[in-house]
Amino acid sequence: MKTFLQPLSAREERECLKRYKEGDQEAREILINRNMRLVAHVIKKYQSPDYEMEDLLSVGTIGLIKAVNTFDPNKGSRLATYAAKCVENEILMLFRAGKKFSREVSIYDPIGTDKDGETVSLLDILEAEGKEALEQVILKQDIRMLYEAYEQNLKDTEKTVIRMRYGLFGSREHTQREIADEMGISRSYVSRIEKRAIEKLKAGFL
Repeated sequence: MKTFLQPLSAREERECLKRYKEGDQEAREILINRNMRLVAHVIKKYQSPDYEMEDLLSVGTIGLIKAVNTFDPNKGSRLATYAAKCVENEILMLFRAGKKFSREVSIYDPIGTDKDGETVSLLDILEAEGKEALEQVILKQDIRMLYEAYEQNLKDTEKTVIRMRYGLFGSREHTQREIADEMGISRSYVSRIEKRAIEKLKAGFL
């Protein structure tokens, strides 16, 4: 799957939403393009032999577009929170229509009721706790994907350099010179290994 642009900051998002509400269609395109990473994250847990990832991405993008078109910033939540639910709803509708949906744990699944008898989901709990909890969930997914790419895409020497260079698995960060001394190779060779490994991680991240 292709690599997507980084999400907007909270300030950038507010500015784009304001411009879009004033009729700026370019701002709308920015909101869509800069939230495609979110679509990719949501659809990953619905991988199925019955559907190509590109098909799921297309359907998820429809949900994102609906979210951008209908999002109300005055309700106090970030666009990502609202868009994630819209994307997931589109995917679930696709699966239900094809009668191929196998239920999975979702942050939108009901986990109980509140004192008024209203259904409460995990997302409701996360939002109540604040601190942009959905973004924290996505960050944890990014970290998991990074470690998976590390294990699957790198050779042993590349793993060693990356682990030492960036302090993975609880180790401390090392300079290229320290790594070179410990491995008995030149610093320039360490630099080349690091650069090659990072390119592999980028390619395998999404």
